[in-house]
Amino acid sequence: MTTDFLWEQIQKKQSFLCVGLDVDLEKVPPHLLATEDPIFEFNKAIIEATQAYCVAYKPNTAFYEAYGLDGWRSLERTMAYLNENYPEQFTIADAKRGDIGNTATRYAKAFLEGMQFDSITVAPYMGRDSVEPFLAFEDKHTILLGLTSNPGAFDFQTKTLEARPLFKEVIACSQGYKGSENLMYVVGATKAEYLAEIRELAPKSFLLVPGVGAQGGSLSEVCKYGMTDQVGLLVNSSRGIIYASSGTDFAVAAGRKAQELQQQMAAELKK
Repeated sequence: MTTDFLWEQIQKKQSFLCVGLDVDLEKVPPHLLATEDPIFEFNKAIIEATQAYCVAYKPNTAFYEAYGLDGWRSLERTMAYLNENYPEQFTIADAKRGDIGNTATRYAKAFLEGMQFDSITVAPYMGRDSVEPFLAFEDKHTILLGLTSNPGAFDFQTKTLEARPLFKEVIACSQGYKGSENLMYVVGATKAEYLAEIRELAPKSFLLVPGVGAQGGSLSEVCKYGMTDQVGLLVNSSRGIIYASSGTDFAVAAGRKAQELQQQMAAELKK
């Protein structure tokens, strides 16, 4: 999965939507709970309903780890289903791993080779030798946490370090890492005003942008400040799509919400 191929899919679908598969069994429609694997059945239905309107899927691994072995099996089945039926979709393991040396390599092997994700989110706090092991995997992408959408982001990420905020230091420094051409960055939609500054540091990198919809981020603001000539954005929506309905029509409702976002994205692309 190269960024050129991702750009082709964006053009083809007129969409840069990423659907977050954050499955909470307490929110899954009750009729699915009687099935052998309700998490997988939920994901399969959501994928079928939304795949025409998005270019990426992002399971947050915490929502699977919480259910132990059963959760991991559901995640493995979800990835196998995606890779077999929709290999054109860019897949993101939202695992936020971050450790040094051989440990980082093992995390990378688990998700990028074992489950065949195209990318993984990584926390950069431990520096170069915690990130470069992920970048060593050919045709795979590492998505560094840059400036996140949560309120606590201001605790550290915007604090000044050597005359510039820490998040800028992270992005600027990581641009010099070995394999940095395969770096992407997480930038929250609720921090859209910072996107222009981030683009000065990473003009060509794709940005994974959560926070549109349920968290109050503005798609038009994100596009205004963050879009490049090849878009360079993957805008994620999770709860706003997958939990659009809690009834038997949940997949239809999810598809409708995904289509609404796709249409908004198509309008932004025309600009």
